[in-house]
Amino acid sequence: MAIPYGAAPGAATDELARAAPEATAGLRRHWRRHYPFKVILGLGLLTVFVLMAIIGPMVAPYDPSAIGPDTLAPPSAAHLLGTTQTGQDVLSQLLIGSRSTLLVGFVAGAIATTLSVVVGISAGYYGGAGGELLGMLSNIFLVIPVLPLLVVLTAFLPGAGSMVVALVISAISWAWGARVLRAQTLSLRKQDFVQAARAAGERGWRIILFEILPNEIAIVASSFLFTVIAAILTDASLIFLGLGDTNQWSWGLILFWAQNNEAFTVGAWWWFIPPGLCIALTGTALALINFGIDELINPGLRAAGRDRKASRAMTTEQGLTPVRRAGSTGLTTGSGTGR
Repeated sequence: MAIPYGAAPGAATDELARAAPEATAGLRRHWRRHYPFKVILGLGLLTVFVLMAIIGPMVAPYDPSAIGPDTLAPPSAAHLLGTTQTGQDVLSQLLIGSRSTLLVGFVAGAIATTLSVVVGISAGYYGGAGGELLGMLSNIFLVIPVLPLLVVLTAFLPGAGSMVVALVISAISWAWGARVLRAQTLSLRKQDFVQAARAAGERGWRIILFEILPNEIAIVASSFLFTVIAAILTDASLIFLGLGDTNQWSWGLILFWAQNNEAFTVGAWWWFIPPGLCIALTGTALALINFGIDELINPGLRAAGRDRKASRAMTTEQGLTPVRRAGSTGLTTGSGTGR
């Protein structure tokens, strides 16, 4: 904004005062356009849990394994989330257990996503007998029941740590992403820009890294986020069944001891609701980030969202009420006043 030379100081102040709301509104529109609310909310929730995992052991008020005299005490000033049947502080268990739970999820997600990218894109781009073999391998892993196999594997690995559990989860969770990436790569390798890179003499690995992979970022991100969710749920399920690492605190271990000591029966809701809610909110945060990434990368979804918002705003301004017709998926508008 330009201020005329020689203008009075009061005029400049008025100009700046009028321009400030316009700049704020422009910034707000930029954020809404480029960063959907789903991404902001998901990142906010995930940041809370990541910070909990990082600083949780440092701010935990008690030793999570220390036995105290206040048994099954409800939330109070001394114990913000109450205590267990042996007087252990639930908040301390929740804070310290967050690190192990999130570590298993993100390590398993990173390894499984790396495997799916390598196998899926290689099988789709190079094709031939090797591509068919890799495709058949991913199809075999797709039909293997994950949880029963994990139960069997962990039974043969007594006392396995959280990293071993993460490796086992990632070893059988890569197939879905690999199959989707293989199908997408089979389509992309026929595109003109890939054919042009081949004709220019580009090497295969360079075409994969700089031509094909950037066009599959949405699939890779979706595969990673949902693998993290699946790994967190699987790890909690294994520990809940008593098959995971019961020597290291995690959200699944809190649920395991709550179930063993019949917390639901005795009404100790503060024992099992917080870890279950943390698992649910972590999954929700990752899912919201994934949906937001889809909107950012897919112009069709972004345009559809803007059209819906514009339609709702128009009907509200005109005093019309959206009405859904029976047997129809579309919306019609009717007068907001009755006759």
